[in-house]
Order: sequence, then C-alpha cells, then structure tokens
Amino acid sequence: MIKVNKEEALNYHSEGKPGKIEVVPTKMVSTQHDLALAYSPGVAEPCKEIHADKDNVYKYTAKGNLVGVITNGTAVLGLGNIGPDASKPVMEGKGVLFKKFAGIDVFDIEIDCNDPEEFIRIVKSLEPTFGGINLEDIKAPESFKIENALKEQMSIPLMHDDQHGTAIISSAALLNALELTNKKIGSIKMVVNGAGAAAIACAKLYVALGVKMDNIVMFDKDGIIRPERNDLDIYRAQFVTTRKINTLAEALEGADVFIGLSAGNVLDPELVKLMANDPIIFALANPDPEIPYDVAMATRKDLIMATGRSDHPNQVNNVLGFPYIFRGALDVRATEINEEMKLAAVHALAKLAKEPVPELVLKAYGDNTINFGRFYLIPKPLDPRLITTISPAVAKAAMDSGVARIPITNWEAYEQELQERIGIDQKLMTRITNQAKKDPKTVVFAEADHFKILKAAQIVKEQRIANPILLGNRERIQAIIDENNMELEGVRIIDPYEENEKREEYAHLLYDKRKRKGLTFFDAQRLMRDRNYFGSMMLNTGEADALISGLTREYSKTIVPALQVVGVEEGINKVAGMYIILNKKEPYFFADTTVNVNPNSDELVDIIGLTARAVRFFDTEPRIAMLSYSNFGSVKGVVPDKTAEAVQKAKLKYPDLLIDGEMQANTAINRNLLREHYPFSELAEKGANTLIFPTLSAGNIAYKLLQEIGGAEAIGPVLMGMRKPVHILQLGSSIREIVNMIAIAVVDAQNNNNQAI
Repeated sequence: MIKVNKEEALNYHSEGKPGKIEVVPTKMVSTQHDLALAYSPGVAEPCKEIHADKDNVYKYTAKGNLVGVITNGTAVLGLGNIGPDASKPVMEGKGVLFKKFAGIDVFDIEIDCNDPEEFIRIVKSLEPTFGGINLEDIKAPESFKIENALKEQMSIPLMHDDQHGTAIISSAALLNALELTNKKIGSIKMVVNGAGAAAIACAKLYVALGVKMDNIVMFDKDGIIRPERNDLDIYRAQFVTTRKINTLAEALEGADVFIGLSAGNVLDPELVKLMANDPIIFALANPDPEIPYDVAMATRKDLIMATGRSDHPNQVNNVLGFPYIFRGALDVRATEINEEMKLAAVHALAKLAKEPVPELVLKAYGDNTINFGRFYLIPKPLDPRLITTISPAVAKAAMDSGVARIPITNWEAYEQELQERIGIDQKLMTRITNQAKKDPKTVVFAEADHFKILKAAQIVKEQRIANPILLGNRERIQAIIDENNMELEGVRIIDPYEENEKREEYAHLLYDKRKRKGLTFFDAQRLMRDRNYFGSMMLNTGEADALISGLTREYSKTIVPALQVVGVEEGINKVAGMYIILNKKEPYFFADTTVNVNPNSDELVDIIGLTARAVRFFDTEPRIAMLSYSNFGSVKGVVPDKTAEAVQKAKLKYPDLLIDGEMQANTAINRNLLREHYPFSELAEKGANTLIFPTLSAGNIAYKLLQEIGGAEAIGPVLMGMRKPVHILQLGSSIREIVNMIAIAVVDAQNNNNQAI
C-alpha cells in the first residue's frame, strides 16, 4: 500500500499508476496553496472524480478506513437501557479498541430513537460516510430486525457485535474445548441460559459449526423455551424444545455444555454436578458470571470453564474479534460480513490458540506456562499475531464467498501492511507493565518530596507494579500526601537525616569503595546525607531492587552518585543512555542521548553493544544504523570517518548484529530511499529501528525535537550498563513518563542476574 495525501492521490491516478493507495490527510494548511488544495478550488477535483465514479470515494477520502459505531443505548452491557447519552463513553471506548488493535478510525454515533423502522432509516442514510457499521448495545428483539434490514439495504460490512462478536469468540473456545475432551460437536447436548441477542447469535453459530438444533435447550427469564408458550418472538421460537424438560436441573442432567448469557450466580454447584463427564461451562454474564469461577472449578475437577472476566483463564473477550473482522472486511471492500467470514474468524482463532505462544505474550502475562489446554482455549488479547491471523482469514473468506470488491493478491505484503497499520510493537509499554505486575520489586525514589513522584508512587502501588520506598523529609512528604489526598498508607518513608546508624554504615561502605580515589571518611559521611547517595547505597546493599531519580536535578548530578556507589557492570567500560521513541509504525531506539559527549570509534562500538542488548530486552530485534551527515562515504570528515570505523569494528565484534552505516537519519529509516539509492545496504529490506548517534548533542537534540514537535512519545532515558537497575528521569518528566520508567526499572530488576539492562 502506498500512503499519499489528496493532492498526490489525484496525481497518482491521473498518471495511470497501478496499485492500492491509502489517503492520509495532511494537517499542514499554512499557505494559500495548501488552503486551495484542502478546500476550494482544489477540493473540486476529487469531488468531480467521485461524481463520475462513486467508487472513487475510496481513493480520495478516508471512507475506506472509517467505521461507525452506532447505538441507541437500549442494552448497554451490565447497565441495561441507559439511553444514548449515557452510552457514549462505551461507544468512545469501542472506538479506542478499533484504533489500537486494527488501526481503524471510528465515529461513534448515539441515536435518540427506539423505533426500529426510524433507526433503520437513519443508519441507512449514513452509508455514504462509512466504510463499515458496527452496531452496538441495541436490545433484542429489535436488534435482530435492525441488523437484518440494514444488511439487506446496505452494501458495506455491518455487524451487531454484541451478537456476533460473542458468538465468534465463544465458538472458537467451544471447538478447542471439544477437541480437548474428545467430544464430537454433532453429538453434544447443550444448555443455553439466556435468549437475548448474544445468546441467539451464539446458538445459531454453534449450529452452523455442527451442533444439532435438537440437542440445544434454551432458557429465557421466563423459563424453558417450549412450543406451547405464546410469548415467543420468531427468534426465540427457532430454539423451542419438545423434550420432556421443564427445569434447568432436568436440562443439565447429562449435558455436555452450558452457555450462560444471562445473569450472575444463577447456576448452583449442585447443578454442575449433574452434567456429563468433562463438562464445558461458558459463564459469560458480566461482571458476575452465572457461577463464580473458583466455585465451579472446586465443584468439578474435570471441568473446562470460560468467563467474560480478565482475571480468570479463557476470557471470552470480543476484542479478539471485531477489530480484525472489520479490518479484513474493509481491506477487500466487502459488501457485507457474512456467515463464511464469521466462520473463518472462528477457525482462525481456534487454530491460533494451538500454536506456540510467543515469548513476548508470555512476558506480557508473566506466565511461561501458557500453552494450548484447558486453561488456554483462545488467544490472549495482547497477542500481536491476531491481526495477521484473523484479518487475512476474513478477507479470504469474503473473496471466496463473492462479497469482496477488491482482491488481495500478495498475502505477504498484506501481512506487512497489517503490522504497519497498528505498529507491530505499539503495545510495548503494555507488555512491560503487565510483566512488572507479575513480580513487583522494591523501588526507592530519591526525590519523594515532589508531587509527581508521589503520584507516580501511588499509581504503581495501586496497580501493583512496584513497592515504593520514599526518601526525603518525612514531614514534607506527608504534607504533600495529605494535601492531595493520596493513598500511600503503608509505604515506607525514610529520611536519611534520621537514619544515623544506617548513614554511618553506608559511609563506611562508600569510603571503602572510594578511599583510593580521593574520598575521605568525612566526605563519605557528608555524602550520605544526599538522597541520591543514600538511595544508591540501598540498591547496592540489596535493600531495594531499583532506583529512580533525576526529576528535579540535572542528569550529570544524578548519575555520579549511582556510578560511584553502584558501579558499572563487569566488562563494561562506559554506561550509555537510550530513549525509546514510540510512534504508529514501530518503536525506535536512540542512543547515546544522555551520557557520552563525543565518543570515539571504540566507545561507539561499546554503545552499539549496550544498545543492541537493551533493544532485545524490549522484545525487539535491533536493526542498527550508525548515523552521520554522510551516506556511505559521500562526505569526508572527522564524524563520518569515526562512525564508518565504528561500523566496521562493530561488525567484527558483534557478527550476529544487523548493522550498517555511516548514513544520514532519513536514509536509515526510509526503506524506499535505501532500496532506490543504496540497495547494497544490509538495512535496505526493512530500514533501521535502532539509531546510534555520533555525539551526545545530536542524539539529545533529535529525541527532544521529536518529542516536542513530532508528537512522538519518548520513554527514557534508559540507563544501560549499570551493575544494578538505576534509571534517571528526564528533568521535568510527566507522571505518565515516570510510571513508564518505574515499570521498566521493575522488569529490569526481575531480569537482573548481577547485571542490569
């Protein structure tokens, strides 16, 4: 896919060039020429093109990547009929998930309308705006009528996610549960408790997979669905049973599967005991399942269970489906989301759960034992393979079933495009934070008399990321806590001025370390009143696992105590600093940005080695570019010469690294430029993700400009090469940045086998 702006799109197609493009809106409207392109008269050109051929709307506008999340708020999960205004936060949250997991833009639309016919008319009228429609939180049976009518009347993909999302995810879990229990889908007996939109959709999809209609017993709030009932709509009437069953207990006698889409705590443990061997229970009511997970598992040792909750195994979470289903449907410009596409998503999900779980997923959930089995029926939401597994399956099913309007011919290129849409590593900090939560470490804060530090400490304590120790004046710290109503009860506060014995002990240790480097014992005693020295000594002696400092002091004044007390890792000549720059595509790693002012070629080689190790720490394979103002010898000078020399030395020292240079920054990350002008480069295929700067000033200026002007999120600086985890904040860091650094420090401590990052 080629990304262009509107002007480029017009030129691109007017020149008859082939290929799929994505129109990327530009924000730059700073001149009369820009304004003319964005509006009148330039905008008239794409308007005329679209008027001549309506399909051109996908070329010149954002329609093809825009989904409408539409509701009337009549059946909001866990809240019921709260109306369109109160439902808006839920719809906005849905939009966030579309964007985060599939790179899809969303408008949420809340419609004040309970009349199905009028609702249908309103949504149908919006078809020119959207590439797809996600209906949400509409009560049954109206939701069935609305969806069916809109599918008939509209020619864009449309799905009521409450129905089909739950159906698709639970179907994948069901297939795998049946495989584990050696049960045939055509012979199982199933009880469905609930007869709303989700329950009906689930049951219908189970039937499409092979469950016999006669083997399903369905209950609603009024009891079992039987033919003699005169209150049934056409949707529930599909699932009447003629078997001589009147109660839930009778239905569960010998049943293989219980599907709960009703209310919490309606399934008694005694009823679970009535089920067949190796029973399958999907208790999907939220927030309280039909039977508590712990109770159910204690009742039957042969039970396989799933819930809708994230704190139990086998969470049936719709986020495993809807972003990727719409992604695949949009990418082939499908006219609908049909049964074939839903079933393709089911089988893709079920198959993915049986594949080896990537290390980054294991780290994200802090569990190295995750593998296919009773406690892992479906993939985890943070599995980055979901988009490249489900979306292609859905797209292919759309093509095979004849509802795709544009085919995909290069599936490898499509997979790469999917990864780039969301940024293959955009979940980096989520993974790091989740890993930190699995084994929180003790982190000492040397500047605890600052609001930001205390707020960050509260966050990491509440979220169980770390166990804080606060250094500073006790009364001042407590005053800030009280003034801002912070919840830091039980957190240790240590005032070095009060710790006479500990200061004396630490002074002796520091004196022994530095006595042959000009430090007197009197100096050591004085320095131990400094919180950076005191905190560093806590880390050095094992009384803390990591140290965070630097919010209020210059970097050099913070790093010196750490270097003198904690020291560098054995075999390391110099430490270095690295920033992680997050953007939509992927994270970039910048070094050295904080420590070495003008490293020579040998020092650059050390920085390369430290940075490569740190990048791998973040579950990313480094593709390293040594930067300069020259491209492969195009300009001679001191900087190009030393950087070229560093590359050659690094290749000899680290033969397993992908590294090239010297090169300019834009050359390093622009694959098209590399391929066109420097095809011989080892980075030509994918470009660089790790940039080594020739001087401190170059790296420092680059990351700060990106942070302030480029809108990128900068995480760091990550201090590399220390013997134990010391991480020094950027002067004036935000609370979010401090929390990120704490999470990194904790994971660093978890992995610290006598060496840090």
